[in-house]
Amino acid sequence: MKRQLAERGGRRAESWAALWLQLKGWAILARRVRTPRGEVDLVARRGRTVAFVEVKARATEADIALSLDDYRLRRVAAAAEALAPRFMREGDDVRIDAIFILPRRLPRHLENVWHG
Repeated sequence: MKRQLAERGGRRAESWAALWLQLKGWAILARRVRTPRGEVDLVARRGRTVAFVEVKARATEADIALSLDDYRLRRVAAAAEALAPRFMREGDDVRIDAIFILPRRLPRHLENVWHG
């Protein structure tokens, strides 16, 4: 039951994040894309930039600060590397972003969070 609630909450957070990106001019290319190397919550494009986006929803600022560590970012980066040929065109820039979802706050979009 706890896992199902977490799954539902994660999907809701991803929907909020997708809407937030769309309001900022991004097109959502894919949601919840799994690879053998990891998963990407959202793939978005704006102009010549493709962003592989990790979405994290937590109850508090303290929890959100701990939710995106190096291990998780490495998995997103590995998945993004596997998915890049599917979503990128010649001359595109690619980056990994994160969106934090907290109760009663606007989403916080962090750009280019991975520099591996």
